[in-house]
Amino acid sequence: MNIKINRDILLIPLNKVSSIVEKKHTLPILSNLLLEGSDKTLKFTVTDLEMQISLSIKINLEEEFKTTLSVRKLFDITRALPENCQLDFKIEDSKIIVKAARSRFNLQTLPAKDYPVMQKNSDKATVFSISQKDLKNILKQVDFSMAQQDIRYYLNGLLFEVDGKKLNIVGTDGHRLSFTSCDLNELFDKTQIIVPRKTILELIKLLSDTEEVVKVSIGKNQINFKFNEIDLISKVIEGQFPDYHRVIPEGHKNIFVINRQQLLSSMQRASILSNEKYRGIRMLVEKNNLKLISTNGEQEKAEEELEIEYTGEPIDIGFNVTYLIDVLTNIQFDRLSFAFNDSNSSCLVTIPNNNDYKYVVMPMRI
Repeated sequence: MNIKINRDILLIPLNKVSSIVEKKHTLPILSNLLLEGSDKTLKFTVTDLEMQISLSIKINLEEEFKTTLSVRKLFDITRALPENCQLDFKIEDSKIIVKAARSRFNLQTLPAKDYPVMQKNSDKATVFSISQKDLKNILKQVDFSMAQQDIRYYLNGLLFEVDGKKLNIVGTDGHRLSFTSCDLNELFDKTQIIVPRKTILELIKLLSDTEEVVKVSIGKNQINFKFNEIDLISKVIEGQFPDYHRVIPEGHKNIFVINRQQLLSSMQRASILSNEKYRGIRMLVEKNNLKLISTNGEQEKAEEELEIEYTGEPIDIGFNVTYLIDVLTNIQFDRLSFAFNDSNSSCLVTIPNNNDYKYVVMPMRI
């Protein structure tokens, strides 16, 4: 069995699928790529048993075949070869011979029949479509709030909630919470699932900034994203996500609106002298004035002052500056609204005249 393919064409799918493969596996075949050729299509599949990505490209094939080989080695070989060179693959028994110009590589294979392909659920699913650009944007508005390796495993991902004609996506690590929402074209019964962190990060990498459609299918214990020639299947996290409605405050009356980039620059400067462990920053909100203060164990201090339109009660409140920089970096709107109740309650960050985004951050003692 022989395959001829351009190096640059092969590199695109390998680049997209290789990152989900872990370096060390108890099952050697999970380090491999399932390579299938049929009907003038070359299909690449990788899985870590929790998530699976399949991607197809068109190619002239003489006959059908199935095999598996190391995705990392094939990716590294392809990447190291000269641009636009031709690769010749020859499949023989338990190995693949790859030739390109004066280079030759012998790679071991494992039987395709042993590859643990994840199957799509046949259960009734909630299916909707959304543009790649919109899905990517709303994921990036909340993904930074996910927990990382938290013992509360249900926080290590994002809540996907379809409710009526709304898709709501929520992330929280227990210290801050991000909520974003967008409109859907159809009316759906309410359904909720938790999509794992690794799936979210891979999905963001795969999505493009185009109006091309993603078909999303939410089943009982898995979610499927289908777009372009990519098919991503992921298991979901079992567990009960916190009731985000109870976390998002209502009625905060002490409010100011500020230029996002201006506040971000001030926060970044002030954070330089914040305590490296606690990353605390004080926000002093007074009439038409916002002061940012940070200190550290070496008795060093940074102060930043900004003019704001504010006539509410004076507020002296502390936060982890990283949590504020995260929202200021990821929300691409010129102006943001900050709302407070008092110096001991959470801060609510929203986009003026927009109810589709809310970010809640808990205060800290400084």
